[in-house]
Amino acid sequence: MATDPLSELQDDLNLDDTNQSLSQLKLASIDDRSWPADEAPAFPKSEDSKGSPEPITHLQWNDPYYDIARHHIVEVADQGALDGAQPGDDKYGRKVILFSACRMPPSHQLDHVKLLGYLKFTLDQYVESDYTLVYLHHGLTSENKPSLSWLRDAYREFDRKYKKNIKALYIVHPTMFIKTLLILFKPLISFKFGRKIFYVNLLSELEEYVKLEQLGIPSQVLKYDEYLRSLQKPSQVPQRSIPPRPPLPNQQFGVSLQHLREKNPDQSPVPLVVRDTIAYLQKHALATEGIFRRSANTQVVREVQQKYNMGMPVDFQQYEDVHLPAVILKTFLRELPEPLLTFGLYGHVVNFQNVEEVNRVAVVRKTLQTLPEENYQVLHLLTAFLVQRSRMIMMNQPKQLLLITLGGAGGH
Repeated sequence: MATDPLSELQDDLNLDDTNQSLSQLKLASIDDRSWPADEAPAFPKSEDSKGSPEPITHLQWNDPYYDIARHHIVEVADQGALDGAQPGDDKYGRKVILFSACRMPPSHQLDHVKLLGYLKFTLDQYVESDYTLVYLHHGLTSENKPSLSWLRDAYREFDRKYKKNIKALYIVHPTMFIKTLLILFKPLISFKFGRKIFYVNLLSELEEYVKLEQLGIPSQVLKYDEYLRSLQKPSQVPQRSIPPRPPLPNQQFGVSLQHLREKNPDQSPVPLVVRDTIAYLQKHALATEGIFRRSANTQVVREVQQKYNMGMPVDFQQYEDVHLPAVILKTFLRELPEPLLTFGLYGHVVNFQNVEEVNRVAVVRKTLQTLPEENYQVLHLLTAFLVQRSRMIMMNQPKQLLLITLGGAGGH
C-alpha cells in the first residue's frame, strides 16, 4: 500500500502511457477535459453482476435525500459502544464511511449535486471526531462517471471541517484512471491530505485496517476482488493457511486474560495494559470529554503495542497525547480472543433489558459473577473508571455552562 500516491505514482504506472495521458489533459481547462482512459482488467460480467437486492434505506420516502440514499452509494459501517467506540469503527476506533462507485446509477438518473449534499450530510454526523473514508472504485463506468468539473467543485466543497479529522482515505481496486486523476488534481490536493490517501489492491489488504464484515461491501465488488485474486500467481496470493506464530514470552495483545494471568509474575487478574492505561487516564484525562472518540497516530500505537509485547516499560507521559492510552485500552479489549463478557454470556447480556426492573440488579449481578475471575476483575476496574469519569464530567458541566453564559453576556 503506497504511503504517498501523489509522489509514488510513477512506480505503479507505465511511464510512457502516463506522460501521454497527462500531456493530453494539459491541453484544455478542467471544465473541457474528458476523463482519462482507464485500463482495468477485463472483468467478465455475469447475470447477477449487479449484486443482491439492497436493504431498505433508513430514510423515509418523503425525506429530501431519499432519492439519493436509496441507492446506498454512501453508507456508514454497522452501528453498535464504549464511550463512542462502535463495532462499526476501524481497528483504530475511527468511524468508517463507505462510498461504492458500483452503486451509482447512470449519470442522467442521478443528481450529482444532491449526491454531494448527501455525502456532506452523512459526514456532518461524524466529522467532529476522527473518521475513515473507504472508496470502492470498481463499477465506475463511462455511464455513471460525473464530470471532472464536478469532482473539482466537490473537493473544494470539503473545507477544513471535513479534512481535519479524516485520518485515512482508502482507494480500493485502483486503476490507471484513478491514479492519473490524482496527478491531475495534485494542484488542488494539499500535501498533508495527500499523505492520508492509500491504495488498496485487494480487500485482504484492507482487512488489516478495517473490519470487512461490517462494511457491507457490494457483492459485485466481492466478485471482482475474487477475480483479481484469480489472476495472481500462487506466490502473489496471500497465504491464509499458515499457522499462527506462538505468542511472545511477554505478549500482551491478542492473547486471553487467563494466559496473561498465568504469565504475570504477581498473578494479577488485571493485565498490565489495562492497569497502566486506566491509571494514566484517571490522573490526566478523567474530565476530558470524548476521550474514547479520538484516535492516535497509527505508528505510535504500533510502537506502544510492540513495547508491551516485548516486555518493555511504557511511559505515556513521553508521548504527550491523552488519547493514546484510551486507544491502547480499546485496542487491547478489541484484540482479546474472546470478548470481555464472553461468548457464553452473550444471550444473557442481550436479555438484560427484558428483565423486570425490580429484579434487574440482582439478575445482572448474579450473571456477571459467573464470569471467569480475570474477566470479572477487568470489568470491575473498567466500570469503576467509567463511572468515575461520568461523575467528573457531570460535575464540570455546570461550570462550563456558567462560563459560556458569562462569556456571552460580556462577563470575564
